[in-house]
Amino acid sequence: MDERQALAAFVALGQEHRLRLVRSLVTAGPEGSASGALAVEVGVSASTVSFHLKELEHAGLVQSRREGRSIIYSAAFPALSGLIAFLMSDCCQGRPEVCAPAVEALAACCSPKGDIAHA
Repeated sequence: MDERQALAAFVALGQEHRLRLVRSLVTAGPEGSASGALAVEVGVSASTVSFHLKELEHAGLVQSRREGRSIIYSAAFPALSGLIAFLMSDCCQGRPEVCAPAVEALAACCSPKGDIAHA
């Protein structure tokens, strides 16, 4: 991820409903969630959630697919990982203890008991 892409991602995440949508989609996993269910979960109208999902999709943080009559949205995990890598790429400066909390938090999300989405 380059700086331009990171800036677009941060602009998209800089709105509370969009941040909540991404967190909800991360929790939903690769299966994703329908826009109607996301609207209920985030507490906004269907048209408002569609606007926010479009902005997140434009920033590359969310992807969509059609299943029957529904549009299913899911987090773009490679892009989210790229954003984290962009932030942490120069971490530590030879001092691994500086990055240890971030590394431990990411490791926890991959463990069966981990739940970074709500950490």
